[in-house]
Amino acid sequence: MTLQISRRGREYLKTAHALLHSASTMTDLAVAHQLKALADLYERRAAQASHVDAAKASARAATHAQSQARFEGDRT
Repeated sequence: MTLQISRRGREYLKTAHALLHSASTMTDLAVAHQLKALADLYERRAAQASHVDAAKASARAATHAQSQARFEGDRT
């Protein structure tokens, strides 16, 4: 199963990409390693944010389906 990246997840990935780019231009290896570690953190946050956003969207869809079913049941 593939996961769609949410808008919030894309923003985290964009930040991670910028951090990795900055790390690749660093001459100080200690700073470069810290930036890479921070980029890894942002990549994990992107995945987590996308999972959370997908779960919230699924819950909203389920709630909507339930309320729609109740509405259809009331009409008959």
